[in-house]
Amino acid sequence: MSYELQRWRWPLFRSRNSNSVETGLKGAQHSPAQALARTWRLINFAGPFLGLVLVIGLFSLSPTVRPYFLTGANCKIILTQTVIVAMGALGMTLIIVSGGIDLSVGSVVALTSVVGATALSKGAAPWAVLALSVAVGAGVGLVNGFIIGALRMMPFIVTLGMMGVARGTAKWLSGNQTVNAPDSAINAIMDLKDPTLLFPLPLGVWITLGLATVTALIMRSTVFGRYIFALGSNEPAARLCGIRVNLQKVKIYCLAGVFFGLAGLMQLSRLTQGDPTVAIGLELDIIAAVVIGGASLSGGSGSILGSMIGALTMAVLRNGSNQMGWPTYMQEIIIGVVIIIAVGLDKLRQHTLRHSIH
Repeated sequence: MSYELQRWRWPLFRSRNSNSVETGLKGAQHSPAQALARTWRLINFAGPFLGLVLVIGLFSLSPTVRPYFLTGANCKIILTQTVIVAMGALGMTLIIVSGGIDLSVGSVVALTSVVGATALSKGAAPWAVLALSVAVGAGVGLVNGFIIGALRMMPFIVTLGMMGVARGTAKWLSGNQTVNAPDSAINAIMDLKDPTLLFPLPLGVWITLGLATVTALIMRSTVFGRYIFALGSNEPAARLCGIRVNLQKVKIYCLAGVFFGLAGLMQLSRLTQGDPTVAIGLELDIIAAVVIGGASLSGGSGSILGSMIGALTMAVLRNGSNQMGWPTYMQEIIIGVVIIIAVGLDKLRQHTLRHSIH
């Protein structure tokens, strides 16, 4: 006869002392699971930092790369290269933690860069270009969120379709060619200024750090942030708790679109032109950065700090690979393997926790 049946059959089991014994038994039963959960949380937090240190250490071992790899000038280049992926990772973290995915980010970056360059070439003020880029990104996110939330379609299918729509629109607006932008304050956002020294850092680096701080506070300290984690952890339960799931999805994808629009503006500043063919495959780098940072593709877990470290790891990996003379296809293979390993570790974590609880 099970303990629960005994508990209800004999009233003695419901005395004060038996309650304390029951609590102790339950605590003993769950203590291994709690310890295991704490261990995995520690791994999730420290893993991205250890990965970054490992990548830096591996490239530093090469005597041909080491003299320049750790210099202030190269660190400035790495931080500048991190900006676009990190900006996109801010939006992708919101989406992935909520249990979604967005494959259209690369096309949205190309579209917003083309829109920004076209506006500058027609004499628009820099602040108007900024507002227009953000509006275009937010608009695409709004459409994605509405279709996913209201029509309850799979994020993978919706954003895959939007990838083609945004890329085709960028080519249509630009006449299928690059749009050169005149000199403006937009160009100064990603300007290295003094390339031989670490400081001053480009304005884009500081903007990204500032937005990352604000986004981390939103996720940790606001009701909206709690809703994001709730959707990713258990959407049906969140719906039963009174959370307006469809509205929250629209908000999440719209806010993510703002970050994608800003990433497109950074791309425009870096290249000083709008290119409809740019950022092909950027979504892979951004998703990899978020996953390396400890986010689960199943939703419910992730952090802005981890995503930023993941984006920095991606930049270090590409920078070091270029200095080692590795071909581009080798970098793509490495990134693909890293994504598979990161997702595999996440699945192992979930399976281990479920097995320990049951």
